Amino acid sequence: MSTDTLVSDIYRMIDTKEIAEGVPVEQVINDFGENVKQILRNNITESKFDKRKLRMSNIGKKDRQLWYSYNGYKGEELMPHTRIKFLYGHLIEEMILALVKLSGHDVTDEQKRVELEGIKGSMDCKIDGLLCDVKSTSTYGFKKFKENSLQHDDPFGYIDQISGYGQAEGADEACFLAMDKSNGHLAVTKVDLLDKDVVKRIKHVKEMIELDTIPEPCYDLVPDGKSGNMKLPIGCSYCEFKKHCYPNMRVFAYSTGPRFLAVVNKEPNVMEIRNYE
Repeated sequence: MSTDTLVSDIYRMIDTKEIAEGVPVEQVINDFGENVKQILRNNITESKFDKRKLRMSNIGKKDRQLWYSYNGYKGEELMPHTRIKFLYGHLIEEMILALVKLSGHDVTDEQKRVELEGIKGSMDCKIDGLLCDVKSTSTYGFKKFKENSLQHDDPFGYIDQISGYGQAEGADEACFLAMDKSNGHLAVTKVDLLDKDVVKRIKHVKEMIELDTIPEPCYDLVPDGKSGNMKLPIGCSYCEFKKHCYPNMRVFAYSTGPRFLAVVNKEPNVMEIRNYE
């Protein structure tokens, strides 16, 4: 089988409830249950990880963000609802892998540990022999996977992460299997790893975080309509260190969510969120 038919095979299995011949259904279900138990256990019992440590999962983050983290700057604490959102994402990703197995596709190397230039990480799996990273996303984020635009717009460093796994494994191709957690849509995005020099990136990051000089800002500010106000771009809005870059930033409660304004020339006609942290 091939990842080229992965999404249609999962949809067909869900629709017809016909399981591919040879699939150990009860074992897949039992393994799914055990893995869900472990995910919940990890999320309510594990201690916080060391933010100074470089890992494959963060090597693709922007330089200034990594510099803040490595040099011990205090970031925003995650809100309880955000922690639940992350837990929900892990549970969804485990469910997706169970569906992959039930649809007859081969899943191997789950959470296999790899290392490249001293940077360690755990890859999600290989599906039909192809390195794969499973993602649960918002409807907005899902478009990048469905339209295959992630390589040109990757604020969270997913490409560097999967490229690191790939280079450690000697792979020249990989894929993302993504699910829109709002409506259940699935998409497979294939990634060519030959054009990505992750070793160069790792060496740069190791040198950069040791410098005394803070790196340049990760992004430019974005005009907020025609108001003359300037807002933080999406990459900054998710960063836990944004108040170090914009200490006078103001936050306003728009219907689409909080909007972070670094420059306010015209007062928004919505409630301001004070003491945002």
